[in-house]
Amino acid sequence: MTISLPAVPAQGRDSLPSVADVFVHAAAQIHRAAAQLWPGLPVSLEQHVPSVTGYVHRARVGERTLYAKTSLLGVSLVSLLRGACGHWPAVLEEQRAYVTQPDGLLQREAAQLRILAALDRPRVCAVAGLTQGVIFTEPVTGPNLGELLLARPGDTAELLTAAFDELRPLHREGAAKALDPAGVIGERSIAGTFQRKFNGLSGLYYIERIGAERCADPARQEVVSLVRGCVDRLWRLRMLLPAADGTTLAYGDLKPEHVVFPDGAGARPVMLDPGLMRSAPMVDVAKMVSRTVLTLAADRPGAETSRQILDGFTVFAVSRMAHMPAADQRIWLRHLLTLWAMDTLNILTTYLSAPAGLPLPHLGAALVDQAVPLCRMVDRISAELAERPSQLDVWDRALDEALAVAS
Repeated sequence: MTISLPAVPAQGRDSLPSVADVFVHAAAQIHRAAAQLWPGLPVSLEQHVPSVTGYVHRARVGERTLYAKTSLLGVSLVSLLRGACGHWPAVLEEQRAYVTQPDGLLQREAAQLRILAALDRPRVCAVAGLTQGVIFTEPVTGPNLGELLLARPGDTAELLTAAFDELRPLHREGAAKALDPAGVIGERSIAGTFQRKFNGLSGLYYIERIGAERCADPARQEVVSLVRGCVDRLWRLRMLLPAADGTTLAYGDLKPEHVVFPDGAGARPVMLDPGLMRSAPMVDVAKMVSRTVLTLAADRPGAETSRQILDGFTVFAVSRMAHMPAADQRIWLRHLLTLWAMDTLNILTTYLSAPAGLPLPHLGAALVDQAVPLCRMVDRISAELAERPSQLDVWDRALDEALAVAS
């Protein structure tokens, strides 16, 4: 089966990418890749999975259901649609070269999944195929960690422990030797993303444009003002973070929906979408805290459920730093809270900056509606960190702020 892309109309040769451009191109990529990997089998795209980072579709290939994912130039769809990579014809030209490079984003992701599959832990989804810039993975069915936390909030500490037990081989000293530096997925680094988004004049322009198509005034003006202040504080706090390179590995993109329990809550989970990087295990804790709080802010399960989940995170955090001297505990918490605030700002501003025509995942759409209280939360956490960086009770105050947006 041969699929050709439509010619670019003359009037569109200097236009920025549109959602239709990107989706038509990505769907064609998936069809071509599937035809190359499984010639002769029928291919159908069953359900688009909304995302702001890449194009993801559940696909039927013969009798198999797979998940297909493409990436254009390794950047988020939001950045691409906003013109970060230039006009659409230039993007297409660069993409043709990008998909042949061995160090493309999805090539590295597939390599990481294969490295992890060869280890005893963690369990990861299986790679079914990779070609022409498209990765196909086997589906993993079952409740994810976020769903289980909401259903069983009193078991939060145990569920988190089960997830992080899978990551022990990565979090051990010396684990970084298993990953070539060229195989790191730095695009999913919290601090690295923060620096790319908010650096220099481009960062200032980005902040001023936040919410232009997603928020109405006066809420948008408050969001822009709060983000501006948060970025200023977090930029200074970022200088206190430990060096990104280390001897341990972080899973990188550890969030509740990427931890699936196919055999129920008492069994070992399966991890999706790695973003391995040479970094401290704290990076994984920070991403999990940040994204769980955002899940609570989106679903608003109420004060009792939210309190149980946040209390479970406290129990889990205490267990992670129990062996540390008091001074090291304060530093660990400061770094954790800094990364939590950074990650929340990173993903929230991405959702807010998405063009109106780009479908958002359920979480993203709900968080846009919660933009003001979430920015106030980050503002207060970052202010506490800047003013009282060595106090252990900053953690308790941060959880109080999280409870307020979740209740």
